[in-house]
Amino acid sequence: MSQPHVLYCGDTSLDGAAAYLAGLMTSWGWNFTYVPSDQRLSDAEQSAEPSLFIFSDYPAEQADSSLQTQIIERVHSGAGLLMIGGWESYHGLGGNWDGTPIADALPVEISSDDDRRNCDQPVFVQPAGVSHPVTDGLPWSERPPLIGGFNEFSPKPGSQILLQSMRFEASFAGGTPSLEPSSTAPLLVTGNHGAGRTAALATDVAPHWIGPMVDWGTERVTARADRAGDVEVGNLYAAFFKNLLSWTAKIT
Repeated sequence: MSQPHVLYCGDTSLDGAAAYLAGLMTSWGWNFTYVPSDQRLSDAEQSAEPSLFIFSDYPAEQADSSLQTQIIERVHSGAGLLMIGGWESYHGLGGNWDGTPIADALPVEISSDDDRRNCDQPVFVQPAGVSHPVTDGLPWSERPPLIGGFNEFSPKPGSQILLQSMRFEASFAGGTPSLEPSSTAPLLVTGNHGAGRTAALATDVAPHWIGPMVDWGTERVTARADRAGDVEVGNLYAAFFKNLLSWTAKIT
């Protein structure tokens, strides 16, 4: 299959957080149209019929309902839809995606209240125990990555949980450090909308919530998109996001 064309909306700007995902897609040879978080989505930007739509830290108010409906029709016909976490994703703080056409197609229920979970203690990323192209082949158990926050949502019936967040309470008493598990929440959920694949990732792709996971792996990957700065990430982080986007876009 030829490389996909992606419509990527959000993560502030290419000279900010969007440099991470834009840089990785450039390194893979993927084509994408980028829309910053402070710009409205227009018919022209989705008229190229993208094979994957990504919304990440992009407020729902920037995409009117009729345009969202057009996107969902494309997804129903076979395009992919991915939402990545952030303060302006899901409900968040100004995301307000609950009750929208995009929300109807995602594999998770979005809260009508603030769903941000900012974590000042360790949060491990753990596999949910199912085999899937997005997560297979990565050392989740041998080298579990850590994150610093996420949006909390609930899987819809018929969806599949691939990853979960496991929060720990850290303490240091009597000269001995300890970690005690406190709670879990879905972190990556996948599903389908008609002929299209859908995915919801609760944490973000760029600092700050992604935390140490941005450096996951013992090797370094450097990348740069046009009009963006250089980024340097861990090779396992890069492999995970390539798996996620490729599966949602039906490259795998």
